[in-house]
Amino acid sequence: MRCMRILGAVKKWLGLGTASVCLLLMLSSSLWGEDEYERSPVRYSDSIPVNRVSELQQQIDHGMVQLAYDREFGYLRSLLESLKVSTDSQMLVFSKTSLQIQRITPRTPRAIYFSDDVYVGYCQQGEVLEISAVDSKLGAVFYTLDQKQMERPKLVRQTDHCLTCHSSSRTEGVPGHVARSIFADTRGMPIFSAGSHNVNYRTPLEKRWGGWYVTGKHGQQVHMGNLVVSGRDVPEDLDLRKGSNLDDLSGHIDPDRYLSRGSDIVALMVMEHQIVVHNYLTKANFMTRQALEYQAMMHKELGVPEGELLDSVKSRIRSAGNDLVDALLMVDETPLREPVQGSSGFADRFTKLGPFDSKGRSLRQLDLKKRLFAYPCSYLIYSDSFRELPAEMKRFVRGRFEEILSGKDQSSKYAHLSEGDRKALVEILEETKVWGDG
Repeated sequence: MRCMRILGAVKKWLGLGTASVCLLLMLSSSLWGEDEYERSPVRYSDSIPVNRVSELQQQIDHGMVQLAYDREFGYLRSLLESLKVSTDSQMLVFSKTSLQIQRITPRTPRAIYFSDDVYVGYCQQGEVLEISAVDSKLGAVFYTLDQKQMERPKLVRQTDHCLTCHSSSRTEGVPGHVARSIFADTRGMPIFSAGSHNVNYRTPLEKRWGGWYVTGKHGQQVHMGNLVVSGRDVPEDLDLRKGSNLDDLSGHIDPDRYLSRGSDIVALMVMEHQIVVHNYLTKANFMTRQALEYQAMMHKELGVPEGELLDSVKSRIRSAGNDLVDALLMVDETPLREPVQGSSGFADRFTKLGPFDSKGRSLRQLDLKKRLFAYPCSYLIYSDSFRELPAEMKRFVRGRFEEILSGKDQSSKYAHLSEGDRKALVEILEETKVWGDG
């Protein structure tokens, strides 16, 4: 009834038809009590996903792929191999902040493995494997795989409870990914009274990795990882250095119960960069498609000539596009004060993935001395999610890149890009044909 009263009042006030007013009102989801991405044009829950996991399920259904079952790890090892996710990406989180909280403790942390477009979560003796795939049209799509041995395993899509945590302001209001840092007690229970942090590449190191294990070297820099708090109060004088520079977790866990022996600091840093860019890619995709549908309906309802984008449409594209550009170009990245070194083969494997330009340069090259990447632009600019952005959004992003990298835009937020950085990025992006030219 409230919505109908609002609809009638706005129609009378603006003198518009029902379709026009509905389109105006859909820009405010609070009026309807429904997530905007559940409506046209996205229709998140009703749409058929097309991603790495959905493709694997089709291969399983047609007998093209068989997942092997292991008594210790269930389908984990075989699933990772099928999805091309390396075990050296392993990260371990011991705070009870995910689906199978009864399985997670500081002695039995949850393991997470990832690639550019897939995340897999594993708990010892867990009932399911938890999988998240990056879908170029839908953002993060969530699945579970039963850990009971069966003739034909089924990756089951989840559209309800996962979104409780994975669709909020922490994920830019779209189905996305999130990493949190929070102190945990000896049972793995989060100590919310001590605060929590949404972690990405902009987060200071001293606020990262609470409730996570971290292996690798980082000098005198400190973080919240590897620390288990006795009781429910975090001491004001807690020494973060006690969790620093660990290469071995055998004093905390049984490493043989996992596919890798550590929780690599470089893998953590790459993942934290990756998730925020994924979320901004999804937001840019959704907002552009929604704005274009709005414009099409306004053309039809009001007889507005087609062609030039409406100012309101341009504004939405500009808003989401600027956020995406800043994330791609590592704006406000927390600088490293000392070099960082991983504990596994993750860094070496990651840097070999390319693509490379004629000088052997790649956006995957790591710096790890003063910043994460040697060339501060995300490798996710090669992803399907970027490639399949609506043309209007890609044009905007390309235009902003040209302004920034040419030096035309000298805004202070891009001061981290030296003249050498800008020149190198122009060359790398052109040679690797990011914009689809040639």
